[in-house]
Formats: sequence, structure tokens, C-alpha cells
Amino acid sequence: MSHRLLNKYLFLFNVGGLLYILIELIWRGRSHWTMFLLGGICFVFLGLINEVLSWQMPLWQQMIIGAIGITILEFVTGFIVNLWLGWGVWDYSGMPGNSWGRSVRSTLCCGCQWHWSGLSWMIGSGIGNSGRNGHTTD
Repeated sequence: MSHRLLNKYLFLFNVGGLLYILIELIWRGRSHWTMFLLGGICFVFLGLINEVLSWQMPLWQQMIIGAIGITILEFVTGFIVNLWLGWGVWDYSGMPGNSWGRSVRSTLCCGCQWHWSGLSWMIGSGIGNSGRNGHTTD
């Protein structure tokens, strides 16, 4: 991996982590350090969509892939930090569309996929398309 590519992914990771924390602070009034890691991983994932898949892929398909990917990352993170480690970072049990109902601290809210598709659109139309003309494979 080239130095330039490493810097790109470190930048995406840091921006994603900071934005994720900021979104949680605005939305819930609190956050957790694991959300910085999750946000960073999600942004790197979104940045990789056009690196791995075709540059000609329509934006709506990128949004769907981004929303599904972020939802899977949220689920895995929720399973680890909420259920396995028992940290109780978030609980979607009171929201419609949550996973595993009210009996278990819910780790996933399917209704939140709309938020992730919007985020995917912003990233896909911004960062993802910014290098289309000067795209290099380094």
C-alpha cells in the first residue's frame, strides 16, 4: 500500500470517527469511544466502494451497498460491545424495527438504514466521486 493511499484511509478513518461521535452527541447527547472506531471503519468502507466496484455504478446502488454495509458493521459492533462485552453502549429496544425485540438489548434498528443510505449518498457523491477524473491505482 502506498503512502498516499494509507494517508487517504487514515484521513477517512479519522473524519468518519469524528463525524460519528458528533452525530451521536447531537442526536443522543452522549457517545462512546467505540463509536469513533465504528465511524472510522464505516467511512473507510464507504470510501472503498468505488475502489473495489465499478466507477460507473449508479449512485443509488452505492447508497444501498453503503447502507447495508454500515448496518452490518453496526450489528457486529453492537453484538460485540453490547451483548458480548455487556457495555450497553446503545439500546434500540424501544424503537420500531429493532433486532431481537425488547427482551435483549437490541443491537440493530432497521429503521436507521435510511440514515445510513443518506450518509452513503453524501459520501458517495462527495469523497467517492472526487477522484473520478484523476483516479490512480496506487
